[in-house]
Order: sequence, then structure tokens, then C-alpha cells
Amino acid sequence: MLFSSWGFALLIAVLLPVYYLVPKKLQQGVLLLANLVFYAFAGWFALLLLVLTALSAYAFARGIGRVWDRQKETLALHRDDWEKAQKKAWREQMEKRRRVLLVLCLVLHFGILFGMKYGAGAIGLVNSVFGTAWDGTRILLTMGASFYTFSTMGYVIDVHRGKYPAEKNPLRVLLFTSFFPILVQGPISRFDTLGETLFLPHAFERENLEAGLVRVLWGYAKKLLVADRLLVAVKQLLKFPDTYNGAFAFLGMLLYAATLYADFTGGIDITIGIGRMLGIRIDENFIRPYFSKSIAEYWRRWHITLGAWFKEYLYYPVSVSKPLRRLTKAARRFGDGFARRLPVYLATFAVWAVTGMWHGNSWNFLVWGLANGVILLVSEELSPLYERFHRRFWRIGKTWGYRAFTVIRTVLLLSCLRMFDCYATVPETLRAFGSMFTVWNLPMLWNGGIASLGLSGGDYLVAAIGILAMFAVSMRQRSGALLPRFLNRPLWVRLGVYGVLLVSILVFGYYGFGFDAGQFIYNRF
Repeated sequence: MLFSSWGFALLIAVLLPVYYLVPKKLQQGVLLLANLVFYAFAGWFALLLLVLTALSAYAFARGIGRVWDRQKETLALHRDDWEKAQKKAWREQMEKRRRVLLVLCLVLHFGILFGMKYGAGAIGLVNSVFGTAWDGTRILLTMGASFYTFSTMGYVIDVHRGKYPAEKNPLRVLLFTSFFPILVQGPISRFDTLGETLFLPHAFERENLEAGLVRVLWGYAKKLLVADRLLVAVKQLLKFPDTYNGAFAFLGMLLYAATLYADFTGGIDITIGIGRMLGIRIDENFIRPYFSKSIAEYWRRWHITLGAWFKEYLYYPVSVSKPLRRLTKAARRFGDGFARRLPVYLATFAVWAVTGMWHGNSWNFLVWGLANGVILLVSEELSPLYERFHRRFWRIGKTWGYRAFTVIRTVLLLSCLRMFDCYATVPETLRAFGSMFTVWNLPMLWNGGIASLGLSGGDYLVAAIGILAMFAVSMRQRSGALLPRFLNRPLWVRLGVYGVLLVSILVFGYYGFGFDAGQFIYNRF
């Protein structure tokens, strides 16, 4: 069941009144039932895998929690009769037991995720090498598997670190894992932050309903007015890369940037809006990323929860791991500066390699991830030059024109990198990128080229208006959150905005077969 289906709209229409009409002690049960109904539409195997993931994460966390309890109880019992060395040895013994449970849990869950992402490709490789004919098409990545796996593994890691005790109620872990608004495309939630409101009873509040509703409508407007409409042209451009090269490749790069932004942020708006209507706070995942002045700033604003997850659970552990500390010590023969940078370089490349692999199972995504890592490290190394330039020419940095230049430069650079996401192979991506500088066919855009992409003039007009609206909203958000200010406007103004959004979605929304829109792009990750 997709956000952009009428079945999903019916689910929300039934859930909201039932959720607030039942006794508050039953609200979590109602929400859990809605989660399971929602995910059952992905197939019974997918539902079973989701439930098993939640319950196994619960079991591993409880096991880790019991080791923590035994450590504390034993140390308290022998507080006066054990020497310091005995206490240290006991802590180390308990740490090893917790680590074993954690490693088993991570290997199991990430192994399943890895198998779903790469199993079909591995079988295809075996078939090509050994001439076998095994069928790998049945190995599919189930909806939301990446997101709920990362969320539940973050929970188990936090319990291992002693951040909070293991949850004793398995149904609460299942509710956290299966919370349906975040299953389609995130954000990646933390057990402690999402649980602050997920596990609480909620009384109906008009402000929550209204704030959530306008966020949901805004998300659907992005999705149906802009993303799904422009995706038609993007697919046409990518379907014939040798024909649509040069200026067409540049146009496709920009259209995909707008499509991905409208699609992904639109889905997150819907997710956060539904949570708000239920009284549940969901973390923001975007903060005006296309206003970033550098790649590093962009990745602090785009898919924030994924970046935070990798930073906390991969980058830091790798950079301070024993193997890297030993390598750093050995690298001092090449200078202290190199030794200090080496853990940062290796941890950064590890994070971006995994980020690329998370996004897809082709070489394109690995190259895309590593390219981002290279640019970030080069930018960091060149930062002293940037600082000297800005100290020397400080007036330039304060001008509107220079700030606009840095934003446009960042968007174009990221769009170029994102071409690896669009084309089928690395060579095809490089040919398309090179054609932008070697093939001069700009006049073809105006001589029927744009009209051949499957969209009418009206479609381009609707998409352009939608993009301008997104830009205007982002500009207003620079002075603070826009939603609280909007909710303080007179009722007739708010009703007018709701009406415009709803009518625009129903009249101008780009719908596919069966009056259902296409699935969200990040659903495939």
C-alpha cells in the first residue's frame, strides 16, 4: 500500500476517528493493528519478516539488558570485597558477552538486508560464471526493509551502549519497528526520541489535526503536481541516452534534481503530517537542502536521519576502532599530520561506500558514494585556502551574488554526481556527463525536443508553478518555521489554502493507472 493510493487514504480516514474514540489505553493497540494492516498489503512474507525483525531485535536487546543487569548486580554485591582489578576484569567479561550478542544481531539483520539487496545480483553473477540457471528474481527488497532494519539495529546498539534499558514489552518494540508512516521512505527513527510520543496516550487536539493536514496536503502537492509529472520526462530522457544527450542530458539532470526533491520531501511531509495528526512527533529529515553553500552543508540538510545514523553508528566506531588506532600509530613515521588524517579518511570512505551500497546494488551507487566522500575530503583539505580567501576578500562573501553563486554551484555539483543514480551503468553515466560539454544541440530543445518528452505545455506550466511554490515556501522558512505562523492566520485564510491545495491535487495531480500515483522513488532503497 503506497501513500499515493486511495487505499491509504481510506486507512487514514478510518484510523483517525477510531484512534481518538477508543479508550486511551487501547490507542497503541489500534495503531499496531493499523501498522500490520498497512504492511500486509506488501505481502505476507514481507509482514512476517517485519514481525520477526522486531521480535528478534527485542530478544537480542533483552539478552544484552540481562548482561547489563548481571554486571551491575554483581558489582554491587562485591563492592567492598573485590579489588579494582577484579571489578575491571568482570566488566570486561560482561562487555565481551554483550558484544557477542550485538554482533550476532547485526550479522543476522544486516545479512538479511544485504541478501535482499544483493542476492539477485549475486545469483546472476554465479549463473554467468558457471552457466547455471538459478532464478534470482524472487529475491526482492521488501518495502521499508532498509528503514526498519536501521531503526531497530540503532535500538539494539543503544541498549548495548547502556544509553537506556531494554524494552520489556515486545509489542512496544513491534509498534516502533512497524510504525507505518515511516516505512515507505523514512525517516530513520530512534527508539528513545520517537518513543517520547509514540508510547503516550493522546487526546484529540484541533491544532495537531490541522497542522498535520496541511503538511499532508503540501506533501501530496509536491508528489502529484511536480514529482510524478516531471518523472515522465526524466524516464524518457534516460530511456534513450544516446539520442537525448548534450543539452538534453543537462536538462534531465536538472529535472531529476527537482523530481527527487519533490518526491522525497513530499513523502516526508506526508509522514510527519500523519504523525502530527496522531499526536506523534517524527524527526525532520530535510532543512532546505538546495539552499546549501557546500557539499558538507548539503549533507547536513538532506536525509538528516540517515547521515546521523551513519555518523553515530559507523563513522565514530570505525575512526576510534583498535585496528585504526594501531594503523594511526604506525603511520606516524610519515608525519603526525598524515597520521591524524588517516582515521578520518578511512572512516569517511567507509561511510560513503556503505551509503552508496545502501542506495543501490550497482556500481553506479558505489561510485556515487565514493565520489561524495572524495569531494568532502578535498573540500576539508582546502578549507585553509577558503578561509584565507574570505579573510582577504571579506566583502565578496557578504554579497548576495556570491551567496547565490555558492548555492547554484553546490546544486549543480550534486546534480552531476546524482547522474550516477539515473543511468544504468558507470560508462553510460560518464558518456552522458561528457556529452554536456562535447555535443552542441541546445537549439533542439526549442525545436520540438522538449515536446517529445511526453509532457504537454500545460504539464510544464503546472510543474513550474509547483517548483516556484516550493521555492517561495523555502524562502519564507529562512526566517523561522512557517507552520506555526500559518496556523495563527485567520480561519478564512487557512481554509483558502486547504482548498487551493486540495483542488490542485485533485484536478492537476498526475495520476497513473487506476487513479493511483506512482510509488515514491526512495521506496526502492
